[in-house]
Amino acid sequence: MSRATDVRTEVSQQTGAGPRVGHRAWLPVALTMFAVAWGGNEFTPLLVMYREVGHFSAVTVDALLAAYVLGIVPALLLGGPLSDRYGRRPLLLPAAPVGLVGSLVLAVGAQSAALLAVGRVLCGVALGLVMAVGTTWVKELSDAAARESGVPDGGSGARRAGLALTLGFLIGAGVAAVLAQWAPWPTHTAYLLHAALAAVAGVWVLRVPETRRAAGADGARRGRLRDDLRVPAVAHRRFLRVVVPVAPWVFGCAGSAYAVLPGLVSDSAGSAPIAFSGLMTVLGLGCGVGIQVLGRLIDTRHSARASVVAMSIVVVGMGLGALASARLDLPTALVAAMVLGAGYGLALVAGLSEVQRIATPDDLAGLTAVYYSLTYVGFCVPVALAALSVRWTYAQMFLGGLVIAAVCLVIVASAWRAHLPTGERGVVRKPSGETDGTAPTGANGALEPTRMG
Repeated sequence: MSRATDVRTEVSQQTGAGPRVGHRAWLPVALTMFAVAWGGNEFTPLLVMYREVGHFSAVTVDALLAAYVLGIVPALLLGGPLSDRYGRRPLLLPAAPVGLVGSLVLAVGAQSAALLAVGRVLCGVALGLVMAVGTTWVKELSDAAARESGVPDGGSGARRAGLALTLGFLIGAGVAAVLAQWAPWPTHTAYLLHAALAAVAGVWVLRVPETRRAAGADGARRGRLRDDLRVPAVAHRRFLRVVVPVAPWVFGCAGSAYAVLPGLVSDSAGSAPIAFSGLMTVLGLGCGVGIQVLGRLIDTRHSARASVVAMSIVVVGMGLGALASARLDLPTALVAAMVLGAGYGLALVAGLSEVQRIATPDDLAGLTAVYYSLTYVGFCVPVALAALSVRWTYAQMFLGGLVIAAVCLVIVASAWRAHLPTGERGVVRKPSGETDGTAPTGANGALEPTRMG
């Protein structure tokens, strides 16, 4: 039996409950993604607090922010392919408990850079699992429900996953900032609240049916693990020309908006620097959520339109970041954070949509993991800028970012219709009887294997 077994059949065989998938079966997975993203980003608006409480330098604090990349990237690169091999449930179920433990470590480690680093890495492991495995599981559950209802899915899986992550990042940061600024026990309360949320999500997700049969479950010989860890679609020319140039800007924009700019203008925020940092984070990510809602209108399988629009916004955001760094006034910083947040949100959804069109069912989770790993390269931006600030001003570095973003924009635009997975030059090949303009699907309802132009 093919590893790309029909999702409905897999659910039936895994659960014994028949082939139907509830139309809201994706919600517990999305809540887990939301909860873990909450835990991953609640640390961000507290950077100002940790500089005061722990007496850490800007480089140390930004390094702690980036520390969870050490947990994210291995969890992404291993979790995605392993979930293709063993199923989604075994890889995602530990995510909420690991995130819960990470928050508890952060709650007790306010004075210790080592403990904060450990907590950040644990939160990163949890986030890496939900980003690679959760994104794929939400898509498969959405696809299965759409087939049952007979209504075309229209890419809702990518949008649901992107929104769950972005809302978690947004609300987690906002709540943490408010609690740290005005609630008692500022270094503890936000983390304890998140631990409770993670516990709820971890219990609810237990009811979600499996959508991926484990390799060898049908009696066939299981292949080598190292073969499963390979992701051939990484070499797809559209991935290299459209996805790779955009990916680092996802969290490059986000990190600039809510890690770099708040620190630069904190002296202008009066008696509430933590709350203002949270406000910048919420506004930036709020714009990311808003543009993701519009993502369905912008994104198209016929061209790289969404990626080009995203990079155009990034270029403008870098320019505004340079202006805010020079002026150091709150209104300009807020506008810059909002534009950078919009660039983050659209770049995230554009990349996920491209990945889900390029990947085959056997490497969807793996390619998603590679994509997210590339996006998290952007989280090295704040610590890099902090280290380089002894040589260049932040305004100069933002202008340098503008030039690099413009080059990436040209690269993506030059591949506007190149190497489209559904056919050459943006022509979608419709299988017999298909008239709704959706991409061609195979027997399992997933996109047909990639065709090179």
